[in-house]
Amino acid sequence: MDNPSLTKIFESGHTDDPLDEIQAILTLIEPSFPKAPLLELHQEMKLIFDGDHPDYRRSNTKFHNLDHTYSVVLATVRIFHGLFCDGWPVSEETINKALYSAYFHDCGLLLKNSEEAESGAAFTIGHEKRSMFFMADYLKEKGFPHPFISDCSIIIQSTNLNINPDTLFYPSAEMQLASFAVGSADILAQMADRYYLERLPLLFQEFQEGGIHKHSSALELMQQTSEFYQEVVVARLSGVFGNLTKYMQVHFRKRWELDRNLYLENIKKNIRYIRHIIKQNQGDLESLSRYLRRTPPN
Repeated sequence: MDNPSLTKIFESGHTDDPLDEIQAILTLIEPSFPKAPLLELHQEMKLIFDGDHPDYRRSNTKFHNLDHTYSVVLATVRIFHGLFCDGWPVSEETINKALYSAYFHDCGLLLKNSEEAESGAAFTIGHEKRSMFFMADYLKEKGFPHPFISDCSIIIQSTNLNINPDTLFYPSAEMQLASFAVGSADILAQMADRYYLERLPLLFQEFQEGGIHKHSSALELMQQTSEFYQEVVVARLSGVFGNLTKYMQVHFRKRWELDRNLYLENIKKNIRYIRHIIKQNQGDLESLSRYLRRTPPN
């Protein structure tokens, strides 16, 4: 995305803090939507990732970081806004469950002060379950009831690409919708990120630290990412998750008068460039720097 104004709209709306856009969208859906708990959670997640929370060490995973977490929350609320504008209202409680789940979906990659691992990436395999436990601890402390916590745990499971969401039990149609919305948002936010290609070598590093050795190099990960998009992502978004992606275009049309799906546009652009890199690169990892020139924010 080369247009600065489009980039700004896509990444955070009117201001630099995506919370402002998240709250603005929630107001469009329901003017009386309670903002205080979400504000508290947003700020507390920053403390946790920054290492300023008494229970957690500073996040040291460069791919699954706070920026990714915020972008998934924003993508989630955009899907719900698109649904709302298209005549599919969802209850306030369901939206809340989805947003809390989005905030916590990758917190299993964080380290508590009591843990000795050098990197949160050590918990890459099974981090979704850790995320569920960490989230449950937080929600219990805040006085949330068990059914709310249980539903959020189901939603987080839908972000696990090793699980077929069709095999999960959903207590209601709205809970299934919330799960599919967060699962879609996780994929869309990650792959549409304008720093996605620059972050792939960081993801390769996380995989190595987490004991996942499916790829021999960052270049091979890039090559398989292109295949992964065609063979897995497209089917998951358009099939398993009910093509909720289409509601992104509804959102951008109603919110910004842009009749475009900026997420899919960016993903396709990223995949095209990955294929270009693979075609031009003959295996020299050093040459990747010629193609990956952006510096992702920390």
